[in-house]
Amino acid sequence: MPLRVDHDQRRKQIAEAVLRIAEAQSLREVTMRGVAAEAGVSLRLVQYYFQTKDALLVDALERLSAQLDARVRESIAAAEAPPTPRTIVAAVLTNILPVDADSRRIARTYAAFYSLVLSDPEFVEKHGTPQPDMLESFLAKQIRAAQQAGEVSDDVDPEVKAAGLLAMTNGLVSSVLGTQRTGEAALAILTGHLDELFHPRRAAG
Repeated sequence: MPLRVDHDQRRKQIAEAVLRIAEAQSLREVTMRGVAAEAGVSLRLVQYYFQTKDALLVDALERLSAQLDARVRESIAAAEAPPTPRTIVAAVLTNILPVDADSRRIARTYAAFYSLVLSDPEFVEKHGTPQPDMLESFLAKQIRAAQQAGEVSDDVDPEVKAAGLLAMTNGLVSSVLGTQRTGEAALAILTGHLDELFHPRRAAG
């Protein structure tokens, strides 16, 4: 009987090797041969599943995004039912912060991809960066829903506030990775800003 190959598992094995390299080293000098060595497969196999290095990097980034999304969904499910806009916004932003081993791994790996983008602007031109824009839009939608529920002031601009919260969170990530503050301190700062933004509907009269 010929050996049956799980192609999805093979692709995952190779892409996860990229993520390990990104976390521990850098993506600027990554090579298909280096990925093959890290994954424990042949160079030919890497080239079979990914014809170009860019295709490999994009696939790995999508898998990293899926890992973060899974953490967010778990946090929402564990919080309250049905989830409120604040629950959702907090789940998204707090899971971006490096507060435990897994989130630190994700944050360091994202930082490697960001460094790659800074050193290779053509990567963005060829493949785009839709995730940050989509995330801002998603957060703005939640803030707008909170306004309708009376939990966020009407004078708040949802798009501006979403962009600001995401930018602040990314800044907090850098400060934790750079050892300026702990993950717990960063979480306290973020929670304080969310407390200022979200408030329960006040009774009339």
